[in-house]
Amino acid sequence: MSASTFEFGLNSFGEVATDGGRTLDDAETVRLLVEEAGRAEAAGLDVFSIGEHYRPDHVDTSTPVLLSAMAATTERIRLGTSVTVLSTNDPVRLFHDFSTLDAVSNGRAQLVLGRASATESFPLFGYDLADYEQLFDEKLELFLRLQREESVTWSGAFRAPLAEHRPHPRMRPGGIPTWIGVGGSPHSVLRAARHGLPMMLATIGGRPERFAGHVALFHRALQESGHAPQPIGQHSLGLIADTDEEAVETWWRYWEPVVAALAEERGFYAPTRERYEAEVDHGALYVGSPETVARKIAKSARDLRLSRFDLKYDILHLPREARARTIDLLGSEVAPRVRELLTKEPSHV
Repeated sequence: MSASTFEFGLNSFGEVATDGGRTLDDAETVRLLVEEAGRAEAAGLDVFSIGEHYRPDHVDTSTPVLLSAMAATTERIRLGTSVTVLSTNDPVRLFHDFSTLDAVSNGRAQLVLGRASATESFPLFGYDLADYEQLFDEKLELFLRLQREESVTWSGAFRAPLAEHRPHPRMRPGGIPTWIGVGGSPHSVLRAARHGLPMMLATIGGRPERFAGHVALFHRALQESGHAPQPIGQHSLGLIADTDEEAVETWWRYWEPVVAALAEERGFYAPTRERYEAEVDHGALYVGSPETVARKIAKSARDLRLSRFDLKYDILHLPREARARTIDLLGSEVAPRVRELLTKEPSHV
């Protein structure tokens, strides 16, 4: 990890915003996302990423199209995915989408591949959850071969075989930056290391330092597999405001109903103010003033030997002005402060 090269990204799951108390419609939210990518670039951030979900009030169902629109209105910021559900995507189609995006954006495309924690895409596209692991492993192998080889001959269990397929447009030599999303499974850590790919830790609950064992496993497995060291990133939720009080109260107002609905749907604990404040103080919510959030990110960077931190800044019905303030403060105040803190006290892990 180098303080000077430490990267900052923004992640969106395309959740609809509000403006002056009015809920934006889907089309307005799509256009807002394109606007926010430009705002992120102006703030000096490194990456803007969009997820992939098929739920009400989420508009991130066609990520490559959204990213291409952003490419047309930006010049520098890299454009990628906070998660692409590879298991329910066709690797050949995905290659064409992202090789085209990479061409349109002049080499700024990247993506994070995941197995999916939200599984709506499985029945939607006709896949069986019983094949959860096998789908991802097989499709990852094919997708990486398409990136790394000029011509691919391939056969597997879940799609038609390929006979000397030469996809066009070609990606840059070696393909685009492709990360593996890890939500807690050591098997996912080993998968990333086996393929020599960067690892993105989805740290959305509990103390971030609990992933230190995953980080150690990743470095050890990379070495044993004969691969060079790879970057580690962290994806977490949060909001930045001018004061801690403003940030904590604003995020609670919109976070609580979202988590309450998920708790009922998935059968985990209902949110309480006490648990919320514990997550803000010591857990995976990066909510507060620029100084508070910067210090928390710097600690995670040291504990987990990170080279990148991505903040998921949107949540259902969050006012667009709060989203904009988070983007501006992350770039103008938090990022330089984190780099300063890491220069003064680098990681010794």
